[in-house]
Amino acid sequence: MSKKILSALLLLLVFIPIFSIGGIVFYTFIYIISLMALSEFISVKESKKELPLFIKVLSYISSSFLIFSNLKGNSLILSIDYRILSGIFLLFLIPTIFYHDRRLYSVNDAFYMIGGVLFLGISFSLIMLIRNISLNILIYLFLIGIFTDTYAFITGNLIGSKKLLPDISPFKTIEGMIGGVIFGTFVPSMYYITVIDSSHSILSIVFVTLFLSILGIIGDLCFSAIKRYFGKKDFSETIPGHGGILDRFDSTIFILLGFMFFISIIGG
Repeated sequence: MSKKILSALLLLLVFIPIFSIGGIVFYTFIYIISLMALSEFISVKESKKELPLFIKVLSYISSSFLIFSNLKGNSLILSIDYRILSGIFLLFLIPTIFYHDRRLYSVNDAFYMIGGVLFLGISFSLIMLIRNISLNILIYLFLIGIFTDTYAFITGNLIGSKKLLPDISPFKTIEGMIGGVIFGTFVPSMYYITVIDSSHSILSIVFVTLFLSILGIIGDLCFSAIKRYFGKKDFSETIPGHGGILDRFDSTIFILLGFMFFISIIGG
C-alpha cells in the first residue's frame, strides 16, 4: 500500500470521528489545524526572508481572535467584529515604521501577513460555523474537494496528456481536471439530494456543485502558484505523501469561501 493511500486512510480515521463528535473536540482540532496552516504560510515566506519573531507571534494571536470570532454562530452568515479587522491592519502595518529597514520588515511583508491571517482565519472560522449549522453540509463541501482532487489525480494518471498550467502545476492535465469535475459534481450532488434536502431543484444543486468543484481546482492552482513563487514543492511534509495542511486544504478553502455566495440557494 502506497504511503499516499495509507496517509489518506489514517486522515479519514482521524477526521470522521472528530467531525461527528463536534463541540469542543472539533473546535480544538480545527484550531490546531488552522495554526499549523498559518505556520506553513509563514514558513514558505521565510524560505526567502525571515520575519521578525514579534510579527509571527502577532499573526498567531490575531488569527486566533479571528477564528473564534464566530464560534457560537447559529446561521450561515459570517459575522466578524470590525475591531478585530481594524486591529489586524494596524498591528501589522504600524511596525513597518519602527523597523525602518525593509530588509527586516517591509510593507510587502505586512500585507502578506494581513492577507494570510484574514484568508486562513476566515476560512477555518467558516469550517466551525458550518459545522455548528449542519454536519451534512460540511460533509457535502468536503466531498466536493475530496472527489474533485482524487479523480483529477486518477484521470490524469490514466489518460492525461494535455497540460493544464505547466508553469504553475506541471503534473495537472486538462483531462484530469475534467474527470475531477465530473466526479466532484456527481457524487456530492447525489449526497446533497439524498441526505440533506431532496426538495431543491436538481439542476440548481448540480450547477452550484459544478461551480464549487471548478473553484476547488482554481484554489489548488492558486496555492500551487504561491509554492512556485517561493520555489517550494509542498508547504511542508506534515502528511506523508500529501505534503502539508495547506496542500490538503487548498481546494477545500476555496470551496468553503465560494459556498457562502450560494447559502440562500442551498443553505440547507
